[in-house]
Amino acid sequence: MHPEQLAEVKSWLKKAADDLRGADLDLAATPPFLEDALFHCQQAAEKYMKGFLAAHDRIFRKTHDLDELAMACEALDQGLKEFLEPARDLTIFAWEFRYPGDAPVPPLEEVKEYRRVAGLVYEAIRERLSNSVSGH
Repeated sequence: MHPEQLAEVKSWLKKAADDLRGADLDLAATPPFLEDALFHCQQAAEKYMKGFLAAHDRIFRKTHDLDELAMACEALDQGLKEFLEPARDLTIFAWEFRYPGDAPVPPLEEVKEYRRVAGLVYEAIRERLSNSVSGH
């Protein structure tokens, strides 16, 4: 991987890790910031997928659609499907709670499950990129 590409990949992975950390901090708050945690889970999964695509020199459009990004990642590695399939449900949290509205907030246990799903995306992609990108 050339240095510019490596820097881009590391940048995506760093931002994604920050989002996971943000979700953890939101969940640890008293009371927890559930809506914000969901946003950070979606963002983490999105950025990990974009980092994976960048590592494979694949162009992707500016989108929050995890189904679209997951399909692009799975085209490169079918083994990712089991990890990315559940993450598709996070897409709505890119915008669902960012503005006032009447959308019901999922209960804490459901939010924790979404956090687990985002963590599985992280683990799967980190494992696949460990040889080419260290430190993530």
